[in-house]
Amino acid sequence: MRTPVVMTLGMVLAPCGLLLTLTSTLTPGWRLVKGFLDQPLDLVLYQGLWDMCREQSSRERQCGQPDDLGYFAAEPVRVARGLMVTSLAVTGLGLLLATLGVRCWRDEPHFVLAGLSGVVLFTAGLLSLIPVSWYNHFLADRSVLPAQPSPVTVQVGYSLVLGYLGSCLLLLGGFSLALSFAPWCAERCDSCRKAPSSSARRSSISTVYIDGPEPALTPAIKYYSDGQHRPRPDQLGATSQRKAGFPMPRPPPKAYSNPVDVLEGENATNSEPGSSSRSTRPCGSTLPCDSDV
Repeated sequence: MRTPVVMTLGMVLAPCGLLLTLTSTLTPGWRLVKGFLDQPLDLVLYQGLWDMCREQSSRERQCGQPDDLGYFAAEPVRVARGLMVTSLAVTGLGLLLATLGVRCWRDEPHFVLAGLSGVVLFTAGLLSLIPVSWYNHFLADRSVLPAQPSPVTVQVGYSLVLGYLGSCLLLLGGFSLALSFAPWCAERCDSCRKAPSSSARRSSISTVYIDGPEPALTPAIKYYSDGQHRPRPDQLGATSQRKAGFPMPRPPPKAYSNPVDVLEGENATNSEPGSSSRSTRPCGSTLPCDSDV
């Protein structure tokens, strides 16, 4: 069986999101501070979650700068540390479940495990998106995230952008893997529909059952259906089959006329003795009348 598209897409997006989130967590580039007084114009201070670095065009980057304003003690920085590390751990767990669920080396994937990994990865994306959004919200607020007063300016750093991208990729990858629940849910629904009910259906209060013999039907009613008379069960053979077609109408009976005069014998029998042997018949028959003799 080919690996479903949703699983393949999730397995591609989730590791990319993990890589970007890890880079965003470790690098000191969440905020850029520049424009210091009595300092070179090209001096830039990079502030991250764990370290601060000073960079100048004529010199190499120098990390481990002292925190004179209490930047690392700010609440957004402390919350971002905990949530980003938690997001990385949850992402690793989600990728482990996804690897076991997709099982590219086997024919049939495990849909439930793959869907569960999608839920875990989606949660990891939310855990990384919350601190990134919160930090960006207080980026220019010097009372929450301390910085030197004007003319010093603050800007968004590259680590914050990577954190946004990593969170979005984790959300998309987790949602894609969570769609693996669909085949499993469809299979469960089909099995529930086909399975017989375990308990008998209760009868309603208004239902009344009467035990008694079934009424005997006359053969004309019992063996009549679909407008045709059916043969009785005892008349059906083992290999009898229902005839195809429809019954032909019977022709009406024709009238029949007898050309022979049936009253001729009765007239001869009922004639009196001594009378002429010649019988009288009404004129107009096939024999000659008495008046014609």
